Amino acid sequence: MKVLAPLRRGPEVPARRVDADLVVLGVEVALVATAVAVGLLLNARGVGLHADAAPLYATWRPHLGWGTPAALLVAAGVLGWGVRWSRTAGWGQLLVAAYLVTVAWTMSLALVDGWSAGFTRRLTAQAEYLHEVPRVTDITTMLAGFNARILDFQPEAWSTHTAGHPPGALLVFVGLDRIGLGGPTVAALACVLVGATVTVSVPVTLRALGAEEAARRVLPFLVLLPGAVWVGVSADGIFTGVVAAGLALLAVRGLVAAAVGGLLLGFALYLSYGFVLVGVLALAVVALRLRDRWPALLAALAGLGTVVAAFTLAGFWWLDGYHLVVERYHQGWAADRPYGYWVWANLAALLLCAGPVLGPALRRTALASAGPARTLAMRWRGPDRAGIIALRQAGPTVLLPLAAVLAVGAADLSGLSKAEVERIWLPFVVWLLVAAAHLPPPAQRLWLAGQVVTALAVSHLLWTVS
Repeated sequence: MKVLAPLRRGPEVPARRVDADLVVLGVEVALVATAVAVGLLLNARGVGLHADAAPLYATWRPHLGWGTPAALLVAAGVLGWGVRWSRTAGWGQLLVAAYLVTVAWTMSLALVDGWSAGFTRRLTAQAEYLHEVPRVTDITTMLAGFNARILDFQPEAWSTHTAGHPPGALLVFVGLDRIGLGGPTVAALACVLVGATVTVSVPVTLRALGAEEAARRVLPFLVLLPGAVWVGVSADGIFTGVVAAGLALLAVRGLVAAAVGGLLLGFALYLSYGFVLVGVLALAVVALRLRDRWPALLAALAGLGTVVAAFTLAGFWWLDGYHLVVERYHQGWAADRPYGYWVWANLAALLLCAGPVLGPALRRTALASAGPARTLAMRWRGPDRAGIIALRQAGPTVLLPLAAVLAVGAADLSGLSKAEVERIWLPFVVWLLVAAAHLPPPAQRLWLAGQVVTALAVSHLLWTVS
């Protein structure tokens, strides 16, 4: 009987692995494309989106400007040299350089629209805070009567941005005017200079929480943030800088720093009502402090309480302002803007602000959180034992982005953030980008290039409105 020889197999070809990050990128592109297409359709049908280039609050206007070559130069420098240098430079030198380059990047994107239209006149619209500065003759009287002027359709009603925020936002520009730094050019410069400090505050926070290497990996993504389009120029740049500085001071060692951090975060509550959601980030920072956690929390609360007491004694009650703002919100465009579109299109605007790196970075962050989450679920015995162990295992590169996700999710579902979130959510975007620390180093430049393309596309194809 003849025995057949076994069939010979050729060399095995390994099955192709689909890169999960590229799949997420594809989902992001599809989301943005769908939001743009549906926005165009709804605008053509006369639906009240009140955003010509939905999901962004902008108009379609392809253009070039003096800032175009400058932006390309800054981007090329960071991509070609800055990424490598960020891993080896001395800490102080790195932060100074990062801040200066961020200012250059932000200014160059603003100047794509020109010096006048893109910078000096950006804050002169009737809806802006500067419109109200000459009308404030006495700060105490303004604070005491602030809530009475929130609702629209009355002779002394505040302009849109002033009415939509607590009085701290107006106080910033009134304060600049009182010390001789009034006018739209100085106000615009303040937005850029304060907004750019996030490239110091966020890395300082990470380093203070024991993640210096992660801070170095994240820094280039903060420098080339597409959201810099709105930092230059809108008051939200100042808001972003104040929130980030408050969280950084809460992270560093010392009770005095925690108290000052509490003061800044308390003041942030009077910059935007939505900053109650910063509390999620603040709790994450406190939980990650390696020492004097509870004393630091008490010091921060004392600082926050001081600010609340000062505004309350001056005559402004935050809760009354909040309820009146919700009513004012529905007196305007919000009454027309459909929740069914904006609740998901907001996420497309968020992507254009944070950049395409956001989805893949958050995917990797979610994977990194799986182990600590299991520990927390299986061994939970109270906040001082397994819970704290699990939090420390997760680390700041997991907890801070996840806290920012919770804050953004709550803001989106509330229905009080229909459109314009590309600037409104800037204070949370910079903490979402901490997730970029989980990206593999070889892919860093490619994702940074994607950030640059996004920023340049938005600034050159659209005319953004603050």
